[in-house]
Amino acid sequence: MTDDAAQDLPPTGLLPAGLIDLLPPEAEREAALVETLMAAFGAHGYERVKPPLLEFEDSLLAGSGAAVAEQTFRLMDPVSQRMMGLRADTTPQVARIAATRLGLQARPLRLCYAGQVLRVRGTQIAPERQLPQVGVELIGSAAAEADAEVAVVAAEALARAGVAGITLDISLPTMAGVLLDAAGLTGEALEARGIRPKAARAMVTALRQGIDRKDPVAVLTIAARAAPLAVDLAALLPELLRAAGPADAALAALAGLDLPPAARAIADNAAAVIAAIRARDPALRITLDPMEFRGFHYHTGVAFTVFGPGATGELGRGGRYRSLNEEPATGMSLYPDAVQRAAPPPPPRRRVFVPSGVPEPALAALRAEGFATVRALSAEDAPQALRCTHILRDGEATPLPAPELHRKD
Repeated sequence: MTDDAAQDLPPTGLLPAGLIDLLPPEAEREAALVETLMAAFGAHGYERVKPPLLEFEDSLLAGSGAAVAEQTFRLMDPVSQRMMGLRADTTPQVARIAATRLGLQARPLRLCYAGQVLRVRGTQIAPERQLPQVGVELIGSAAAEADAEVAVVAAEALARAGVAGITLDISLPTMAGVLLDAAGLTGEALEARGIRPKAARAMVTALRQGIDRKDPVAVLTIAARAAPLAVDLAALLPELLRAAGPADAALAALAGLDLPPAARAIADNAAAVIAAIRARDPALRITLDPMEFRGFHYHTGVAFTVFGPGATGELGRGGRYRSLNEEPATGMSLYPDAVQRAAPPPPPRRRVFVPSGVPEPALAALRAEGFATVRALSAEDAPQALRCTHILRDGEATPLPAPELHRKD
């Protein structure tokens, strides 16, 4: 290799955009946090599964997995010569396990998982492309209490991790589509009125974008082109958009509206889920946005977003969906990297420097007390360089003086 060619090579430590090395002590902190969350799930009867990082593309992207197809890395399996995908979300894999390997197990099925996911692109807010993910899936129950359970279990897990003051934001991602259907603003209905297929599809897309942007004027302007409507959107839409906020006020606003039957069923189900959550966790702060559907492409009922206190942001997402064999299912995924930012940092682990020649049995008690024992392997080893907080003297872990501990050699 020429010198010029060598200069063109990237530095050895350079990683692709969105990928990072997690170093001490953050890697250990993340691992401990994951186990804390998983222990909370297990205490409620959720059993751990471990799906593979790679699967054949056709199974990985089946069912709810289709929603993350654009975020999935693909590669050719040199053994089978079939396309494979790296998981961008673990929920579709758990749904596959439930429908196949655990298909004969009694329902409802409670499963939990922890692992890494890899995505093609990050976002401006979260540019990371490899993310830790933990979560619960409750499969085989259509009851409102099932949705409530995954929300309450997630809230308890976050509390165990030290995150207080969370907000559970409930959205109804099917409400917008149901209202447009009831009003006759679907592609098929618009074509039946003489609107060309391409124009009809563009109208439906623009209507959904207007709802997504909370812009009733834009929606009603487009809808006027298809008047008369079977549902009075001019009366309903502004009220539904204004209903977003604290759950009790939002439910009261929905109760006072003359909704089409399918939309009323969605609102009543939301009320039942919120009542079930309140029965188990009365203190949990809940908000409701009836017209929010951004980012939820496969949910069939209520959807959840968990926000941390202050500006810590989104800690998890979940909601109601249909599993691979069309079973009713609901779940919640938490993001340990975000949870770690919201949780108070744990105290640093105490590290005791052990001089040469100390017998191993003498260190067992120190480890039982939570110390990490760091042995000297040569005369040059020094406690400061090895980041030790204590030194073993006369059989006791003696704290190192602060100036000595923080001195840079």
